[in-house]
Amino acid sequence: MMLIVTGYMYVEPSSVAEFVQDLQNLAIATRQRDGNLSYDSAVDDPLAGRLLIAERWRDQAALTAHLHATDTMAFVGRWGDTITGEILKYDVLSERGLMDE
Repeated sequence: MMLIVTGYMYVEPSSVAEFVQDLQNLAIATRQRDGNLSYDSAVDDPLAGRLLIAERWRDQAALTAHLHATDTMAFVGRWGDTITGEILKYDVLSERGLMDE
């Protein structure tokens, strides 16, 4: 079952550029991982330090492997104490085009 991981993440506004660079470096490796369907982020409000996170994973095993990967754990180790937000995971039972019913 495909998973969608999405939500907002907040970082200190003065650290947005550095955080985004680190996240982009992680994204390069993550997009190559088995089971990753997409891994994207966007700065939504730089003055508030708010980023939108959007990921798609083939299944829980692929997401778990990513979360336990050395580079992911190093990223969390660097930034984990300085970021907040609400990132949620959703199970996807059916995928179809936006205009399809």
